Amino acid sequence: VQFVESGGGLVQPGGSLRLSCAPSGFGLDHYSVAWFRQAPGRGREGVICISSGNVVTEFADSAKGRFTISRDSAKNTVSLQINGLRPEDTAVYYCAASYGDCPPPALYEYEHWGQGTQVTVSS
Repeated sequence: VQFVESGGGLVQPGGSLRLSCAPSGFGLDHYSVAWFRQAPGRGREGVICISSGNVVTEFADSAKGRFTISRDSAKNTVSLQINGLRPEDTAVYYCAASYGDCPPPALYEYEHWGQGTQVTVSS
């Protein structure tokens, strides 16, 4: 495990969550960091990425307007703010890192992964 994710949980539709991702044993300054998610019975999909230069790339249309990724260089963490949560956002959320700019959301492009944090959206 090279990342530790936190902040997941059970939330009602329309609610918000803030997920956090902290690396184990390395600094994030030169890495892009992406969030992926895997819903039950589905493959892992890339959602959003922030580059080493803090340029944001949204991979999933569902992320636009609701998902915000940010980096705290002082704390060496990356966070994902999710607003307006929907039942279809239910998934295990993973953070992953790749050296340099954000590569395409293919799993093999990212060298470092976390163990994931569960997000469940249900009333």
